[in-house]
Amino acid sequence: MIKSMTGFGRCEIAKGERKITVEMKSVNHRYLDITIKMPKKLNFFEAAIRNELKNYIQRGKVDVFITYEDMSEANVCVTYNREAASAYMKYLAQMAEDFGLDNDVRVSTLSRYPEVFGMEEQTVDEEELWQFLSEAIRGAAEKFVDTRIREGENLRDDLVEKLDGMLAHVDYITERSPQIVTEYRQKLEEKVKELLGDVQVDEARLLTEVTIFADKVCVDEELVRLRSHIETTRENLLQGGSIGRKLDFIAQEMNREANTILSKANDLEISNRAIELKTEIEKVREQIQNIE
Repeated sequence: MIKSMTGFGRCEIAKGERKITVEMKSVNHRYLDITIKMPKKLNFFEAAIRNELKNYIQRGKVDVFITYEDMSEANVCVTYNREAASAYMKYLAQMAEDFGLDNDVRVSTLSRYPEVFGMEEQTVDEEELWQFLSEAIRGAAEKFVDTRIREGENLRDDLVEKLDGMLAHVDYITERSPQIVTEYRQKLEEKVKELLGDVQVDEARLLTEVTIFADKVCVDEELVRLRSHIETTRENLLQGGSIGRKLDFIAQEMNREANTILSKANDLEISNRAIELKTEIEKVREQIQNIE
């Protein structure tokens, strides 16, 4: 099977008062480029997340969004900073003495001063949290891969159909090419007779001219290579795997052969077919850009 580089996956897991959601989406990219957006408290797991995702993805620009909620009361606790409160009292008393003021500080007033009270998160069991997080990541990644496989199957079918059309053009050019030489010889003979009248045509000279022409317009090698590239592409599509880069290279080679055929063409019908062939190759190459 082949995979598209376009995909989406989402997994949400809730256990008790904790809930974690992982969403993934991707587009085409030459290499694997993973961007992760998640709460700061999960940053510790970034390397582990990337390693986990590499088990599912080889290429593509992948955006991963992770949200984490913990509604348990035991998650945070209130802290009292006695040293900060003592320092405030000390300096407030000094201010009252320096300026002759009443020291009317109450507990409710002091509690509102910075750093006297604070909120502190309880230590989290990292192994337990990772088990929770990794389960959600795997769930999202599996759905993500499923969408890539479905899209990949559609790409494969479309590409195979386009390859069949390309082979039809190659078959036509293969059949048409020898006829060009025959037609050229006939036209050359007719032209010579028109110019020389009843004078006998020099067969040796005529054969030399036809041979030179045939050599200039011969595209046999290009057709053989092009047919081989088309068949190799088909085989790789049916075999599957991570073949995007390989097929992109083959498509470049196919385009090079089609350009050569077009440049050698000395026939309107072959030129038209070569142009259609180049158009189909470009469509194939665009589709190949979507394959992992």
